[in-house]
Amino acid sequence: MPTISFFRGIKIFMNWSEHNPPHFHATYGGDEVVVLINEIDVLTGGIPNKQLKMLLGWTALHQEELLENWELAEKKKELFEIEPLR
Repeated sequence: MPTISFFRGIKIFMNWSEHNPPHFHATYGGDEVVVLINEIDVLTGGIPNKQLKMLLGWTALHQEELLENWELAEKKKELFEIEPLR
């Protein structure tokens, strides 16, 4: 699964063979969460609350780019990196 962003210990990635609804995966430490892009909400899993709030804020800022990457992943095309949270 290609990494599309990394910040403050949070690794964000998408898989080329994923299923709808549009989402991405993120890990922090040994925890993993799956986030719905359109809803900006957790689908499954979890990470610590502080990191989750940062991740969901980042998702809101980059929602359009995440959806573009989702479309590329569906077509099995190369994904682009998205600017990390600063």
